[in-house]
Amino acid sequence: MDLKKYTLEDLLLAAMKSEVESNMIYLKIAKTVKNGLLKDKLEFLAKEEEKHRLFVEQIYKKKFPGKKLVLPKKTSVPLPQLIISDEDTPLGTVLKNSMHAEQAAHDFYKSLSKQFTEDAMIRNTLSYFADMELQHYKILEIEKESMDRFEEADVYWPMVHAGP
Repeated sequence: MDLKKYTLEDLLLAAMKSEVESNMIYLKIAKTVKNGLLKDKLEFLAKEEEKHRLFVEQIYKKKFPGKKLVLPKKTSVPLPQLIISDEDTPLGTVLKNSMHAEQAAHDFYKSLSKQFTEDAMIRNTLSYFADMELQHYKILEIEKESMDRFEEADVYWPMVHAGP
């Protein structure tokens, strides 16, 4: 992901906005699912996104001291928004969209880390975040595959239990 055409401020604001939105979506999904294990995993992901936001906020305050932090409503930085269009969106679709967003977040943090050539701590932490985003992707992928398997096993076959 080429981030050279964006200012550092725009990149940090976009990262925080993305983390806030992801946190809200994961919490929203967690409230609607009946599977307790999935609920726990979604709440875990929401907490992870909040931790990422707090760290990026610290970077912002360090790089732009005294500047009021205001998250933009829209950003030109190419990060996919994690949105649930309506309450009827199938969980499988939501998980797939979440996986896409986590992959994009990985690419974003990998590229963003390269902007910090003079600060190894920030660079390494952002690289670590990139790795964490791949772990988030894997968590979602496993849940999606599990859900798909369950749906396949739950197929109704007429007359399957009819005896001879």
